[in-house]
Amino acid sequence: MALVKTSGNTQGEERMSLIHRLSGAAGAGALSLLAFAGSALAQAPDPSSFTIPEATVEAGHTSFMMIATVLVLLMTIPGLALFYGGLVRTKNMLSVLMQVFTITALMMIMWVVIGYSLAFTNGGELNPYVGGLSKMFLKGVDPTTLGATFSNGSYIPEYVFVCFQMTFACITPALIVGAFAERIKFSGMLVFMVGWSILAYYPMAHMVWYWGGPDIFGTAALDLMKAGGEAASADAKAAYDAVIGDAGMLFSKGALDFAGGTVVHINAGIAGLVLCILLGKRVGYGKDAMPPHSLTMTMIGASLLWVGWFGFNAGSNLEANGTAALAMINTFVGTAAAALAWMLVEWVFKGHPSLLGVVSGAVAGLVAITPACGWVGPMGAIILCIVAGIVCFFFCTTVKNALKYDDSLDVFGVHCVGGIIGALGTGIFADPALGGAGIPDYLTAPGTLLVAPTYDIASQVWIQAQGVIVTVILSGVVSTVLYFLINFTIGMRVKEDAEREGLDITTHGERAYNM
Repeated sequence: MALVKTSGNTQGEERMSLIHRLSGAAGAGALSLLAFAGSALAQAPDPSSFTIPEATVEAGHTSFMMIATVLVLLMTIPGLALFYGGLVRTKNMLSVLMQVFTITALMMIMWVVIGYSLAFTNGGELNPYVGGLSKMFLKGVDPTTLGATFSNGSYIPEYVFVCFQMTFACITPALIVGAFAERIKFSGMLVFMVGWSILAYYPMAHMVWYWGGPDIFGTAALDLMKAGGEAASADAKAAYDAVIGDAGMLFSKGALDFAGGTVVHINAGIAGLVLCILLGKRVGYGKDAMPPHSLTMTMIGASLLWVGWFGFNAGSNLEANGTAALAMINTFVGTAAAALAWMLVEWVFKGHPSLLGVVSGAVAGLVAITPACGWVGPMGAIILCIVAGIVCFFFCTTVKNALKYDDSLDVFGVHCVGGIIGALGTGIFADPALGGAGIPDYLTAPGTLLVAPTYDIASQVWIQAQGVIVTVILSGVVSTVLYFLINFTIGMRVKEDAEREGLDITTHGERAYNM
């Protein structure tokens, strides 16, 4: 998001840190952007034919983003809390609600203290991987600072962007709760979430979503044109490279992630897999029956997740326009397709369609469409999410049973696997020939968004795969190291007697139900 200091409607001279969120019509694939020096400059365009628009703030976009932000909070509390809570046994319902709610509150404070700065500022020598500390405690952020959207000249208040991204930082660690439900030590869990957010979430957000924004990129391109293009001085080219290079590693590679397939879902899913394996199985797992205590609560939670996800996906466009509408329809039809696919496969292989199956399929579809929702067309979304519904079903049943790990609420099988399918599928279905949006280009005609004239599916899928690999390695290593450090000091698992009695009473001294 490109930040500028403003006074009234006049764009000030002070340029803040070059940050932006990758998504929407102007998202990542960007760096067809980097082909600028070899294409637009080679054509020696006339700089006088291009103009970078003045920075403007439209009330409609701001209102849209404020509503989207609240919808994402709704996904977490109460949506995710009820979805997970209904899936555990009665004696652990309150503990899950407590974990999700407390994580949400803790992550909000962490975000404004250090998270926003680490995710969305220049990190100096570490800039490809993580931001710096220049915006700790929201230093320099006030009601007059702005954040760019994905249209040239269009901005929203920076506080709105901070809040929107804060809700993502809240729900991502909360997703991990489902993997270790019914056996985690509350104090150890909180310490883990603090460390994991700093070492895994904020760096991933920076690597995927940090860049200069359309106006800053366009201004750099225009300045280079004015300096002579290919014939520009070494200093002029270096200045251009510095602006274009001020971006996260995966953004610079051209990774497409509209709303968080890598940053949110794969990241959380791998952490969940690591923790459920290292913690070990629940007492009685595989021997005692452990059915969900309230599928009614789970259905309510899943429905709230679906409603809130429109803020998650459409809001990731940062403005109310056609691309937000594309994300919206994909969040409708992709989710529906995955829900039906899971239900039908379960019907065939298990002999019955279940409520648990159809809502699990819906969540798998929401996960899969997250990275793709602003890049693919509705038919591509349907195909992508049908695949996700089927594959996630088998990972949550056949693969999980074969490998015998106790991922309590299938965080890995839904979020990691669904996220990987979505990330890779984005590389296929973003192709304009398949109804996708193509790769955005802000550099060839500064001040105007173009779409790159060519699209190479194989190359883009490989770029997407690199994003998946980086996420898996980073989250896996961070989660493993944190587990052993915390387990060695304050412990990560409750004692067996406490687990048998239930965490509601033994950890929190309360019951979810008193009847």
